[in-house]
Amino acid sequence: MKIEQLKPSQRVAGRWLAVMEDGSILRLGENEVLNFSLYAGRELTGQEAEQLAASAEQNSRRERALNLAAGKPMSRRELERKLAGWGAGEEEQAAVCGRLEELGILNDAQYAQLVVRHYSAKGYGERKLRDELYRRGVPRDLWEEALTQAEDPAEAIDAFVAKKLKGAAVSDPKELKKVSDALARRGYSWSDISEALRRYDSRLELEE
Repeated sequence: MKIEQLKPSQRVAGRWLAVMEDGSILRLGENEVLNFSLYAGRELTGQEAEQLAASAEQNSRRERALNLAAGKPMSRRELERKLAGWGAGEEEQAAVCGRLEELGILNDAQYAQLVVRHYSAKGYGERKLRDELYRRGVPRDLWEEALTQAEDPAEAIDAFVAKKLKGAAVSDPKELKKVSDALARRGYSWSDISEALRRYDSRLELEE
């Protein structure tokens, strides 16, 4: 397979475009150009062409991973899943994620705190926060420290109860259950819910 043209990309610094004799274009990094001793007119063996194509794919995945992680906070596990979906093996996933951690672009501890602050500010309770940390692949040993960033649930629950009941006394058990169930779905414990309902109406007698 012959390289018809080898030229630097005008859009991406450090990228080279290799136009092959079959019309295909390989997007290469400077390392590929140097490691494979590439130049226009060079004839590649079948094995060299396969190795170069594989290296170009890896380089493309690294660039995609960098752009994704730099533009959107995420956990290491989330990026590993993305890389796997793009065809990267476990060794490549570990290498890419490890490098991004070295650069400070991936940081599970900071990401865990960000997730907790975000969902806590939206009025969700601890169980929901734990569910989100699990869903996003944050290591469990980081959860407790991150959960210290959560807001006091009392204020959020009180606001939710006041909004749903609109200042009315709680006399309808069905309405009371509806509010309690809604708070439970948002991840609050029964103890937090019952305390909030008592604050709203001190006459309530709730089963523990």
